[in-house]
Amino acid sequence: MATTATVSISSDIYSGFSGVSKTMTLTKAGALTDIEETTGFSRRKLTSTTATDLIIMADASLIQETSDSAAHKVYVKNIGDGKGNIDKSTYVAISLGVAGGTTQEISKLYGGDWMMIPVTGIDLINVYATAETNDAVVLEYVMFYEV
Repeated sequence: MATTATVSISSDIYSGFSGVSKTMTLTKAGALTDIEETTGFSRRKLTSTTATDLIIMADASLIQETSDSAAHKVYVKNIGDGKGNIDKSTYVAISLGVAGGTTQEISKLYGGDWMMIPVTGIDLINVYATAETNDAVVLEYVMFYEV
């Protein structure tokens, strides 16, 4: 069974914009074969401004070692404090990088924001989350991957 992602965007900011709706089947790199593995849907509560590993690529319990040509997809959403309160004024920074080394911030997810990004399976590159404040914030996330 295929895994699909759908995004629909509508806006009244520009009168000439009629909206966009796109669906994508998550497939393996360079193929039409469906991605068949997942880390499972998870939630992580952050309570400090310390960078936290969301996805550790080299963690054998998550995935088997893969090449850098693998087509993994990561979904992350800032769901607020986990009690229904969503603060749109603070964010969680999402970064890619090496454990204990250099990271590159790729996004800031404010309350309610989400993202889905393709990532490779390089075992030194992890997905990190860093809260802007020490207030509790909960992220939900999942990675779909190929072996």
